[in-house]
Amino acid sequence: MEKRKELIVSAIENGTVIDHIPADRVFQVVKILGLEKVNNPMYFGTNVESKKYGTKGFIKVSDKYFAPEEVNKIALVAPTASIIEIKDYEVIKKQTASIPESIEHIVKCFNPNCITNKEHDVPTKFRVIKDAEGHIKLHCHYCEKNTTEDKIEFL
Repeated sequence: MEKRKELIVSAIENGTVIDHIPADRVFQVVKILGLEKVNNPMYFGTNVESKKYGTKGFIKVSDKYFAPEEVNKIALVAPTASIIEIKDYEVIKKQTASIPESIEHIVKCFNPNCITNKEHDVPTKFRVIKDAEGHIKLHCHYCEKNTTEDKIEFL
């Protein structure tokens, strides 16, 4: 008898699926989107077999759609992610997370002397830099310091 080699997860009627998340970043995506506080039904998986990436993670959230700034957060920590919007069990929109050229209001500058950390009414603003290895740095518009990927702290 042939063994089944597929993972079956319930479809959602309405909501969003975030697929192709690097397996080690699923919980980080949950945290930055505040999904631990959502009362909607949610499914997630990590270390799931993927033909394209080896392993991956996914998150399915019923009755929840993400704003562009939330998609930007996803792109910063999971640039391989796909965001799929579902209505009446049908895919209505599918997009790949793409790292924006600049971001505002969502990440804290790591420099304690930056004006954005001294004056709380000054919104953060960064230019996003991606190096040859695919690592991300955020260049602060005000203090001109670079925040490396491992130091990114979301507001």
